[in-house]
Amino acid sequence: MQYLLLIYRNESKLVNMSPAERQAVSAEYGTYTQSIVQSGHFKAGDGLQPTTTATTVRVREGKTLTTDGPFAETREQLGGYYLVEAKDLDTAISLAARIPEAREGSIEVRPVMIYK
Repeated sequence: MQYLLLIYRNESKLVNMSPAERQAVSAEYGTYTQSIVQSGHFKAGDGLQPTTTATTVRVREGKTLTTDGPFAETREQLGGYYLVEAKDLDTAISLAARIPEAREGSIEVRPVMIYK
């Protein structure tokens, strides 16, 4: 079964990191990603640009409305994702718990709907 592991973090902490701290986090993510690729769980994954680059789209009464920024203001922002293949929810949770940001932010684990 496929699961989407949504990585939520406090975006301002990343902005305030030193270049050395950012490089250390990047290396940790690289190691994690390589481990799930080698284990066969990895399907896809990417980081996202900051919420300042986001555009929210709504259609109301046939008109397309856009707003700069994310839909909702929260303490944690969606910063990236991994799409993984896992035999069950427990395995997906185990993979999510190893994502570096799980120590400070949160990882939402969602099963992917497969349409046939």
